[in-house]
Amino acid sequence: MLNSGGSRLRVCTRCCRRVIKARPGHVRWESTAAAAVNDAAAPASGSDSAKLPIDHFTSSRHDDALLRELFDAPSNSRPFANFSLKKSQGLFKNRYLTSPDGFLVFAQKSLQRATRIVHRMLAASTTPEYQRLIRDLDRLSDLLCRVLDMSDFVRMTHPDVRFQQAAADAWSMVYQYMNQLNTMTGLSDQLGEAMSRPEVTSTWSEEERTVAELLKLDFMKSAVNLPKAARDRFVELSSRISDVGSAFVQGMEPERKEVTLPAHRFYGLYPGLAAQLKIRSNITIPTTGSEAAAALQSVYDEETRKEIYLAQRTASSRTIRLLETMLKLRAELANLAGFESHGHMALKDRMMAKSPASVMQFLLALRHHNAPIIQQELNELTQKKRERLAMQDATLQAWDRDFYMERIRAEMRSRVRFDDHLTAYFSVGTVIQGLSRLFDRLYGIRLVPRETLPGETWHPDVKRLDVVSDNGGQVAVLYCDLFYRPQKSPNPAHFTVRCSREILPDEIDEVGADLNGPDMPAFESAEQAANDGMETSSQDGSLKQLPTIALVCDFPKNDNAREPALLSLYSVETLFHEMGHAIHSILARTSFQNVSGTRCATDFAELPSTLMEHFAVDRTVLSLFARHWKTDKPLPYDLVAERMRVSKRFEGIDTEHQILLAMVDQAYHAPEVADRSFDSTATFHDIQRRYAHGPHDPPQTRWQGFFGHLHSYGSTYYSYLFDRVLAERVWRVVFRAGQDGAAVGRDNGERLKERLLKWGGGRDPWTCLADTLEDERLAPGNEKSMALVGSWGIRG
Repeated sequence: MLNSGGSRLRVCTRCCRRVIKARPGHVRWESTAAAAVNDAAAPASGSDSAKLPIDHFTSSRHDDALLRELFDAPSNSRPFANFSLKKSQGLFKNRYLTSPDGFLVFAQKSLQRATRIVHRMLAASTTPEYQRLIRDLDRLSDLLCRVLDMSDFVRMTHPDVRFQQAAADAWSMVYQYMNQLNTMTGLSDQLGEAMSRPEVTSTWSEEERTVAELLKLDFMKSAVNLPKAARDRFVELSSRISDVGSAFVQGMEPERKEVTLPAHRFYGLYPGLAAQLKIRSNITIPTTGSEAAAALQSVYDEETRKEIYLAQRTASSRTIRLLETMLKLRAELANLAGFESHGHMALKDRMMAKSPASVMQFLLALRHHNAPIIQQELNELTQKKRERLAMQDATLQAWDRDFYMERIRAEMRSRVRFDDHLTAYFSVGTVIQGLSRLFDRLYGIRLVPRETLPGETWHPDVKRLDVVSDNGGQVAVLYCDLFYRPQKSPNPAHFTVRCSREILPDEIDEVGADLNGPDMPAFESAEQAANDGMETSSQDGSLKQLPTIALVCDFPKNDNAREPALLSLYSVETLFHEMGHAIHSILARTSFQNVSGTRCATDFAELPSTLMEHFAVDRTVLSLFARHWKTDKPLPYDLVAERMRVSKRFEGIDTEHQILLAMVDQAYHAPEVADRSFDSTATFHDIQRRYAHGPHDPPQTRWQGFFGHLHSYGSTYYSYLFDRVLAERVWRVVFRAGQDGAAVGRDNGERLKERLLKWGGGRDPWTCLADTLEDERLAPGNEKSMALVGSWGIRG
């Protein structure tokens, strides 16, 4: 089976769990309601001891002032500011994409080359032909993904609707072709034949063997070897799952859409919100959204909070029917493909946890580690309630949690002076400059501004940065589209629009023979044409596609031309997180696109990005760049330390919430789902009853109907927690939690790069982890290994 490459679009779990109030009307989900309030305050400290200990404000070897200026200078005076109207050289320098019409030619040319490769593979019969089969399959996948990945990005991000439509048409054309290939048994049979011949497999590299196993599993999961009737049913089920799943996510709704009560019952509600919602003597609050979350944090009356909570946690009957239909269709599909459950099928593919049992071992061990932490936090909340009500026998209810957590956080914030704002130390250019300095110290690479050609970018705000190594060689291209504009997706995302991959000499010869063919753009050489005009590198006689990455955020611009755009601490963490994905794509320079960069185990892919969040708040890392945009004074670290204390105040409660969701996800993709008696509501409450330390939801609630991640993360939701634990462990073991400047130590960076990052998906991730952490207990990658990871916990 040939994958569409969707795994290379990373819309991070991070952006799906928190709320950012970047501008009115845009709200993002968070795991606890209090997260929205954490960013509202800007604590400060005037103590001298808060100042950063090390002066690393200038790059030790390179002048990077231009990098900061590129993002911070007024738009009319920035370097490379002109958005040229000259003849387009193609998006990302892809010579086909000089206009919307180029997408059709790009798709057609790619399919012509793909068809020639398919015919060659189907005709393979000799040992040399089978020896190159994996390279042919990888090139076939690359040709299709070149179009699919580029089209996916353009239709989601390009501001011109003509480009969007042309990209969508190209995507549909190539996707249809790929689906046709996935119904052909011939390619699967040829792969099986190649893998059965020792004289073939003995010549393959470790990467080739890894790719072969991945492709074999993909074919198995696509049911390509089933009889035709069963295969047709498989295709039908896949289509229905997609349709029903989309209907579930898009149609999630509560049974009760709003709560209307007398205004006096909302005493304590934030005054501005109360005034906005009040009509005559009543207040009406929408059941879902930020208003209900704010009410649960602020309204004093417990019965009012209870009524809002029950409405907020009860999905409509229609929503539940759609959810359960999707789950049962998945169960049928898995059984048809020969798996015990959808969980068994999903975890078989590019996952470190190879079975549902392994996932539960991890979750149970993590729950055990988290138990004393959450019990302490719940005791504090209960005591707070008893003090407020002067009732020593009062018990904590589910609708009390957010209210009393916010009371305690508010007290923490009130003890801190507010004589400065944290954002003033984080202009966008300053943060990009800091990232370059960090990468220079850790990995010997840096970000260098590069003027773009006409038509190379899709908007004047987009800036190109070349990733350059110590010896001056170019290793990747990074396009930064960081600022808000209308109709742009609000979700931070990392796109790899072109993967690392070795281009073989016979490919260059093949393309060279077509240079003067009909509809071919003008290329200076066959080598340039082999990568469609996009960037390549040549080293030791090997030509490789350079990783080409687009980083998309929606940071608010500063309308004041004399001031740069400033970021909240949360936005700084977001940018570091996305750069973590980018650095994985940059450093994993594999020869096969199927295992390049972030094309690794799904429950491993968020490790580098989550790890970067630790760097974002490290004292020494911040000393590399964080200065006040106007006064040039260094950042007093107490500002960050206090903010982190507030945001992590109830980390145990948040961790248990995620553990329970991951357990629900596992239960909803277990073999029992196929039973006629399966009841998602009963299952949800049973998991709460068995595993929750805190107060349970009342039995009439049906919160699972709002768990939209069940559609996109089916049976893999645990990976968010898994990577948080791994990132915490790597941070403490490899970088010693930042002590004594370890966060910027080159030896530590090289250890992470050489043992983990550079492999992409081309090496067993358990082997990478065992080497990186120097812990052989991880090497087997079995249930004991998963339990060991869980036992480490998120808080050390």
